[in-house]
Parts: sequence; structure tokens; C-alpha cells
Amino acid sequence: MAFYDLPKAEREQLSRRIQADILQELQAGTDVLTLTYCNDEDTYIRKAAYLGIGRLFLREQHMFKMIISSLLKLAVHPGFRVRQTAINAAGEIGKTDFGLVQSFFDKGLFDPHHSPRNAVIGSIKKMGEVNPEPVLAWAKTYLQHPDKEIRREICHGIELRGRKYPQDILPLLQELQFDRTARVRNTLVHVIGQIAYKKGCLDIVLNHLQHWDNKDLVRDALEEIVDVHERYKQFAAMTQAEAIAVIERSGLHL
Repeated sequence: MAFYDLPKAEREQLSRRIQADILQELQAGTDVLTLTYCNDEDTYIRKAAYLGIGRLFLREQHMFKMIISSLLKLAVHPGFRVRQTAINAAGEIGKTDFGLVQSFFDKGLFDPHHSPRNAVIGSIKKMGEVNPEPVLAWAKTYLQHPDKEIRREICHGIELRGRKYPQDILPLLQELQFDRTARVRNTLVHVIGQIAYKKGCLDIVLNHLQHWDNKDLVRDALEEIVDVHERYKQFAAMTQAEAIAVIERSGLHL
């Protein structure tokens, strides 16, 4: 039975059991059940495992060396789901101590399977939201990487921080303004749109775009901003018409 086929009380009980099993195996130096959970086809079982590891790290600080040692083994497992879960668990830890888990992301960016790489993106998002300084400093080192997928993944990963604090990521995005790879450019335009429709963000984005040199890119970003205010009108701080008026007052041109 899948995780979300269970009633809420049973899901909570299962999550507690997964965490307890992982703790017991950490103490015993084994990983049979841990591997089973981390390799489960049900994404929510794997999520319960990595959230459990994150909670154990916070609760059992004296065990952090054992936890990191276990994750290092999981991160090189042949199964891509296990590697994905290890990276997601490292992301939970990185919310409070990024330096302790940075190596997981340095390696995960280059994983041969897309699932662990996606886990890196998701982890950058959740870590960057609450622990931005070290995470963004790390992300910046990859913005000019020769591999276009690395540049795209980093661009995508820093998006969530920008939805509340666009000023934190706009200087990083600016470094990608002349990227010639379509996938990177498209992701850049998408991210600019995503950080512009929340309350108090549009003016910050527009003020920064005024100093960008790639005017074609800026124009595409403005069109995306206008479109986003319609696509996400239920969540946008302004109507599309109001957003257009703000753009026009900024001195930028669609």
C-alpha cells in the first residue's frame, strides 16, 4: 500500500517507525532497512526517510559523524533513488550546517542520473530559503561552469530564495545574462518571472534589470513577468494591468 493510501494517523506512525528504524541501524552500524526505505519506489517513503534523517541530525547531535558517514555510503550507492535520498537528507542538514554537507552537492551536480541532480536543485531551494549566505556563495562558484546543465541547475536552484528576497539572487542571475545556451537562457527568463510576482518584489526586480546590459534578454524577461502575472493571477500581488503600469513607470520598455 502506498504511503498516501494510508490514513493520516497511520502515515504519521509509519514516519515515526522509519525514523526509529534508521536510528537503530545508525547505532548498530547496519543499513538494511535504511537502504530499503531510501530505495523505495514510493517517493513519500523516501521522503519520510530523508526527513527522518534530518530530524535525527537536529535531535541527536552527538551522532552527527555517524549520520554523515552513513549518508556518504548512501551517496555512492548504485541505485539512483538511494543517491537521490542521500542528497535530500543532506539538504535537510544543510538548512543549518551547509559546510558539513557541501560535498554532497559538489558531487551530486554531476550524477549520471537526473533524479539525484534534481535532488540537488530541490535542496538548493530549501537550503537557500533558510540558510542563504553559504548556499548562494557556493552556487556562485558554478555560474560560469562549462557544462550548460550545471549552469541551468544552479539558476533553477536559487529561485526559491528570490521569491521573498529577489535582491539576494539578482546579482547571480545577472552573471548569466549573456549565456548563449537556450536551456540556460530560458531558465533564466523563467526564474526572473517567478521572483517578480510576489508582494514587494516587482520593483526590486525592475530596478535591478535597469542595470543589465543584455537588452534583448531584459525584454524577454519583461514579457515573462507580464505573462506570469496572468498565469499566476490567483497568487500574484498585482493584476497583469497593474504590473504593466509598474513596468512602464520604471522606464523599461516591453
